[in-house]
Amino acid sequence: MMVTESSIEWTDMTWNPVTGCTKISSGCKNCYAERMAKRLQAMGQPNYRNGFQVTLHPHTLEKPLELKRPRVIFVNSMSDLFHETIPESFIQQVFDVMRRASWHRFQVLTKRAARLGELAPRIDWPANVWMGVSVEDNDNIQRIDHLRGIGASLKFLSLEPLIGPLPGLRLDGIDWVIVGGESGPGSRPIKREWVLEIRDRCLEAGLPFFFKQWGGFHKKKAGRLLEGQTWDEMPSVVEEAVA
Repeated sequence: MMVTESSIEWTDMTWNPVTGCTKISSGCKNCYAERMAKRLQAMGQPNYRNGFQVTLHPHTLEKPLELKRPRVIFVNSMSDLFHETIPESFIQQVFDVMRRASWHRFQVLTKRAARLGELAPRIDWPANVWMGVSVEDNDNIQRIDHLRGIGASLKFLSLEPLIGPLPGLRLDGIDWVIVGGESGPGSRPIKREWVLEIRDRCLEAGLPFFFKQWGGFHKKKAGRLLEGQTWDEMPSVVEEAVA
């Protein structure tokens, strides 16, 4: 089953019409998806027969249409939909399914912001698709510029795993910000001042701010509290959809 309930704090479910990826920047060093894919391959899960090699799963494309209750669905938690080896025709098929499954909200996240910018003019952006980019440090902050120029109705940032400060962060044209520390073996520490600076910029801009985790090898022990509270703010369209 390639549509599953998710433990990711900012979504309900994941849908993986593609699995597998390749590393392109420092945030990929300790990729959780790679670890999970190898574990599922060892367990004999057929959709992970190729481990973490990029693999298309056309048989999963219609799965969101089978879910009748409105959900928030993270697309390709185990890959990157804009990976350079994924044909544009397949990406368009994924967007077509999201358009047809109009009662769901779909969250698409990429590190391949340049390819996103290249393909965006040829995509008919459904209103129920949120598009985001991952930025882990200031060296990759230019990804946000590609995101600003696309036609998605909601644009968000996943600043995770945050492994450095973001002094160059601008939030104009952005609708939602997620921040989180790296977790698992070899995880690199996040600093409180990095998180607070981003939180404060969101407050100044009136943007919803979601703090996912401090991370670390024992992420549950580190918890999710920032200045004594959790920050689980979501775009208001979610509240409208669920109300």
